This record gives sequence, C-alpha cells and structure tokens, in this order.
Amino acid sequence: MKTIIQKFSVPFRYPVCFTHGVFDPSNPALASLLPPQSSGHARVLAVVDAGLADATPKLLRQIEAYFHAHRNTLNLVRPPLLVPGGENAKNGWGNVREIMTAAGLEHLDRHSYVLAVGGGSVLDMAGFATSLVHRGLRFIRIPTTVLAQNDAGVGVKNGMNEGGIKNFAGTFAPPFAVINDFGFLKTLPQQEWIGGVSEAFKVAIIKDKPFFRYLCKHAVSLRNRDQAVMEKVVEKTARLHLSHIASSGDPFEFGSARPLDFGHWAAHRLELLSNFTLGHGPAVSIGLALDSTYAMLKGMISPDERAQIVKGLSDCGLPVWSPLLERTNSAGDPDVLAGLEQFREHLGGKLCVTLPDPIGTKREVHSMNLALIKKSIAVLKEGFVS
Repeated sequence: MKTIIQKFSVPFRYPVCFTHGVFDPSNPALASLLPPQSSGHARVLAVVDAGLADATPKLLRQIEAYFHAHRNTLNLVRPPLLVPGGENAKNGWGNVREIMTAAGLEHLDRHSYVLAVGGGSVLDMAGFATSLVHRGLRFIRIPTTVLAQNDAGVGVKNGMNEGGIKNFAGTFAPPFAVINDFGFLKTLPQQEWIGGVSEAFKVAIIKDKPFFRYLCKHAVSLRNRDQAVMEKVVEKTARLHLSHIASSGDPFEFGSARPLDFGHWAAHRLELLSNFTLGHGPAVSIGLALDSTYAMLKGMISPDERAQIVKGLSDCGLPVWSPLLERTNSAGDPDVLAGLEQFREHLGGKLCVTLPDPIGTKREVHSMNLALIKKSIAVLKEGFVS
C-alpha cells in the first residue's frame, strides 16, 4: 500500500466591529468592509429577521437608503428578504432553501455577499444557507440580540434543526465580518435583553473569575437595562469567546471537549422539551444552575461559590429552575437526562462535559453520575420552589 499524507493550513481572519447606527449613511463601518468586485460594486443580498423588522418599522427603508447612499460601491441586488425570527427560523429546510434560491436568482458568486440582520437563530440558518451556495459565499453578520452579539454571532458555526435535533445539520464556516450595533439592543423585549447574559456567566464561570465578580456586582443594573453596563458585558463576552476559538487549538471542534458548551447538555434538552417556548438564554441559565449544583455536590466548587452563581443569575432576572427538570420518561427517570446522550452524539466520541473547578477554571469530565444529577435537580427545586 502506498499512502500520501496531505497536510495544509488555511488561516482565517475576520473583523468583529462594535458600533452604533450601522445603517446611518454617515457610518462607514459596513461600506468599508465590502471591497467592490471587478464590476465596481460589491453585490449584496440582505436577509432580515422578520420579527426585528416588525419591531423596527423603519429598518428596511434604512437598509435600502444606506445602500443607495453608497451606490458607487455597493449594490443591493434586491429588496431585503424577510425570514421568520426565533427558533422557527432554524426548523427545517424551508428558509434555507429560500435564501439559496434568492442567491441563485440574483446570480451571486463567491465574491458576492449575504448580509444577515437579526437574532442568533436567523444568523445560524442564513450562515448555513450561505455556506452551501457555490461552497460558500461571503457572509456578513449583523447580530441584533445580546445572545447573538456576545456569542452566536461572533463564532464559526452555522446550522439548522432537523428531525427534532437541535443543530443537526450545519457547517463550520467563519464569517467575512461581524458588526455589532449596540443600538439594536435598546428595543429588545426584556427576556431577550437579559437572556444573552447567561452566556456571559457561562464563559466567566469557567474562564474569568474577575469578570464573574463584575457580572454579580452589576446583575441588578443589567436587569434594569443599564445600556452602558450591557455594552461592556457584550464586548467582554465576545472577546472571551473569540479568544477561545482562536487559542483552543480546535476551532472546528474535531475533538470531544466543548468548554463553551458548559451548561448546554441540559439547556438543549430543555428547549426541546418546551417545544422551544423556553428560549436558549433562559435554558442555558437553568443548565448552568444545574451543572453548578452538580459540581458542588462533587466537591469541585464550594457551597458559597455555587450560591454566588445561582444568586448572580437570579439577580439578573434569569431563571434557575424549570418544572421541565422533573418531567419523567416511561422508566420514571427525568427526561432531561436524555440530553446527555444527545450531547455526546452531537459532539462525537466519548461524553465530555465541562464543569467549574473552581470558579474561573474548568475540568472536563467524561461521565456523569445519574443519581447525583437527580439529587442536583432536587436541590434546585428545594431552593426555588416553595
């Protein structure tokens, strides 16, 4: 047998910008990121979260006005394409196919751009569609929620839900650029405003103890919609996520460890059990509370540290308990436990769950004691159900 070992590296580089008023014609952020093609214009298909458009009635006109103001270098190939927001954006192939069809009808090529404006689910789905057309068009994300700006919108993952499994289909495809416009956060409903803070707690608990202390100190300010504090939290969380992607040695997740999925094995299952009426951010908060309780019972964090975590989440207005944790299957076991095997299957290889050990550091464990998980559920219920 003769074997040729092929090996090469592909460097990835993309900007993550923070600004206000991205579609103000005087703001150069977007126009400066889009080098024109040989035709003299950067050809762009805009995809917009319909829920965002409803909440911001002038948005579509602002997008078209921006491209008109920069018509010497930018070409909006058609009016913005509206797609459903929220988790429904990711369910099934319908929206993916619609974006791919629009890209084909407008004859976009690998030097053309898809610009997605919306929450994390829309960005995930639109990025997946974009990565499939001609094996990848240039994708620009403009995240408009806290969760999308500090986590989902700055990374390298794209995906959709299929067959009742979250993110069953997807790709690793870094964006061409990300623009975080803090102005979009001001119009968010309270649940979406605070939901993304759970991802800040997640990364702080396992990576940055001073940031965890900052979050706990400013939890009430965050709940009360302090814009300045939220902007600091979003930027810091985004930096921590980007640093992990760049320095972990596994940006495309070929291994089994997923530190940035701390709390997520239960969160993903709770989302499914709720039929996605429980948002990702609140579900992650409950997952963090559950896994932190488990870590305390294992002696990895102290009772005081666990109390700080639960109090910090609660003070922000995030949930730390759901009756879904008690829902049982036909064998009488908590249905949330099925999330462990689904998590392992999604990651591939052996189970690998990240836990704090102590706050500010982490440990990967490859098995979870089911009796101890059940006890963790009971401890959570005892503290938060009267």
